[in-house]
Order: sequence, then structure tokens, then C-alpha cells
Amino acid sequence: MTDNALRLGTRRSKLAMAQSGLVAEAVSRVTGRPVELVEITTYGDVSREALAQIGGTGVFVTALRDALLRGEVDFAVHSLKDLPTAQPEELALAAVPEREDPRDVIVARDALKFTDLPRGARVGTGSPRRMAQLNAYARAHGLDIETVPIRGNIDTRVGYVREGQLDAVVLAAAGLNRIGRIDEVTDFLSVDTVLPAPGQGALAIECAADNAALVAALGELDDPSTRAAVTAERSLLAALEAGCSAPVGALADLLADGPNVKEMRLRGVVGTTDGSRMVQLSTTGPVPQTHEQATALGRELAAEMLVQGAAGLMGERAL
Repeated sequence: MTDNALRLGTRRSKLAMAQSGLVAEAVSRVTGRPVELVEITTYGDVSREALAQIGGTGVFVTALRDALLRGEVDFAVHSLKDLPTAQPEELALAAVPEREDPRDVIVARDALKFTDLPRGARVGTGSPRRMAQLNAYARAHGLDIETVPIRGNIDTRVGYVREGQLDAVVLAAAGLNRIGRIDEVTDFLSVDTVLPAPGQGALAIECAADNAALVAALGELDDPSTRAAVTAERSLLAALEAGCSAPVGALADLLADGPNVKEMRLRGVVGTTDGSRMVQLSTTGPVPQTHEQATALGRELAAEMLVQGAAGLMGERAL
């Protein structure tokens, strides 16, 4: 351990290490201190069960947070979509840096686009949200696909296609971007086709809430527009009482009139994994200037979705 170095807690996966490496460089720039990565294994990394079976919520986060609370690391980096929506009082979400591309992408054999997949094509994903929306799109457009539940890191998932076990897999554009493999994408899925997970493409930087100096230093990396967007998305998820493995998609984006940003639009979707029933709504309001305003936007849309029957489409709700 270098004297004066800050300890950054990270998962061990190639993607997590790449994300944390980028944050480490940025933190070192704003603090003038070296940053050393401390690798931590989480329950989600070692379990081979489907995320929906092990609860999804917090399985990639709890071990990192425990290390923070024990003082073994100074701060931690998470994929924001993995964070439970309830924030522990002892920890501060010190920064949400500028978001990467939030879209989902297809990596398919023979460079195929999603709509060009052959009849009976097997499409792998570990996400009930992706299954629900891909199956709904297929139903609406006469496509014949079979969604297949899978687990594993990016290498494992892409390997299923390379080895001929699957025709395609669905991944997050942000992850492939961060490890330098975006050129393997054969199709970018429009958010009109598949809404991403709440917070997808964004990172979360957490530290102890009582370390005011570090909270302030890490706050230099915060992007207000990204924070407002993901706050609205996660507020919707929380108001639906759904965990991060539920079939819920949400995306908030800023609507501009030329150079002037006028409003924020929040879109939400929930559906059964077979795509047979979906509730998809949107709302538009002034760009939130506070955490409370962003939270209210999410709650309002969630309330409308619940009126339309969203609760019945999510299976067991996360309390």
C-alpha cells in the first residue's frame, strides 16, 4: 500500500476492474493522491443461480459496502443498476459520473441484426427485463425467437454465440465500450424497442457518509444531468417496489429545443417475461433541479403504471 493512497473497493470481473480503473484515474486527478484497487468477491460473482432466484437486489453490492463500513476501503465503485434503491445512512452516494451509452446491444452470429435473426433463433440473456421486451417486440412484429436464460461475464456470454450454442446474446453497450469490445456488436437496440434497466450505463461512487472531505472530493466527478436522470429512474423502480432483477425498464432523457434543454422525459415499462402483457408509459416535466423533484417524477410515473396493472406483471414484488 502506497503511503497516502486511497483504497478503491471493486469487484474482480474484467468489466468491474475496467470501470474502477477509469474512476481511479479520475479520482487521482482531483485529489492528487494515488488510488489502489482492492479486489472484493461478491455473492453475485460466485453464485451460479439466476439473479431472479438469488434476489438480484444487492448481490453484487453488499460485500463492497461491508468493506466500506469496516474501513477496509475508502470508497467503492458500482454499476449503478446493481444498487438497491434504498441508500444506507452510513454511506454517501458521493458521485454519479457522466453516463455511458445506456442502450442494450445484440452480439449475433454472422453479424445479424435482431430483426434478421432466423425463425427459432435462440437469444441469451440473464435479464427478465430484456426477455419481456424482446418477446413483446417479437410478438408485435412476427419474429420467432426463443429467449434463453444465461449467466456469466461478457466472455462467457459472447462465447455461447462463438461456439454455436446460441444465435445471439443481449448485453449492455456501456460494458462493451468500457472494455474496448464495442466493435463486436452486431446491432444496437433502440430504446424504443428495449428500455434499459434503471441506471444502466451509469456508475456509482460510494464512501462513508461521515468522511466529509472525501465526499466533497469525489463529488467533483458528479454529473448533475446523469444524477437527475438516474434518480428519476430509480425512484420509479422503488415506487413499483421492484428489485433490480424485476422486468422493469426505465430511461430519463433531456429534451432540448436547439441549445436549450427544456424538459426531462421519463419512460417506464414492465411486462411478463413472455412478452404477452406490457405496461409502458411516459411522462414529461421540467428538468429536475433537486433530488426531491427527480424523485417525484419517478413516483408519479410509477403511480400511473400501477393504476394500469403493473404490479401484477412483476411476479413477487421486492419489499
